Amino acid sequence: MSDPLFELNNQDLHYEGRRILSGLSLSINTGERVALVGQSGAGKSTLLKHLRSLAADRVAWCPQHHGLVPMLSGYHNIFMGGLDRHSLFYNVMNLIRPFAEPKQEIQQLADRLELGDLLFNSVDRLSGGQQQRVAIGRAIYQQRRTFLGDEPVSALDDFQAEKMLSMIANRHDSLVIAMHDTGQALKLCNRIIGLKQGRVAFDLSADQVQPEQLAALYQ
Repeated sequence: MSDPLFELNNQDLHYEGRRILSGLSLSINTGERVALVGQSGAGKSTLLKHLRSLAADRVAWCPQHHGLVPMLSGYHNIFMGGLDRHSLFYNVMNLIRPFAEPKQEIQQLADRLELGDLLFNSVDRLSGGQQQRVAIGRAIYQQRRTFLGDEPVSALDDFQAEKMLSMIANRHDSLVIAMHDTGQALKLCNRIIGLKQGRVAFDLSADQVQPEQLAALYQ
């Protein structure tokens, strides 16, 4: 884990003109699985969006607000993760009538996401958890080595969440994920960054994090 993916040195990060994180210094290396934990408003989303801005063409992105196109099918929403791999003509023709190769690829992915029978339903007919799995599928279909996710499994039950997180981890070399469930964070990730009141409260390997440190983040 020697190649740096992201480096921040004493940076302030802002959202809509307001400073959210102050004096942030950290380095994230290739191969790390990093969980960002802390209360809502602690700066997790702001940090993730900044990391994405540093390497938008090299990371798979799964935002908290999915940004799916409601009237299009799950298939077409997932295919959007691969738009940059094809020409405009190809993408338009695939919108009209899906080509065999991406159709097979996305069907296999949808089966893993337990969306196989719903793949050609419009997204607005899917439940919140199903929509979240479509968003995960779109991020995976970007086929990038690093995954950035903002609460990517928040709408799923514990069993489904664990399956989806395992799938994400198996398909990416590096992860940076904001998570509200600290148990899931400790199980999935090897590094935990705790954020509180606009600063890093702790930055530790998962096996060093103490329960009282996690509890303090939410007090």
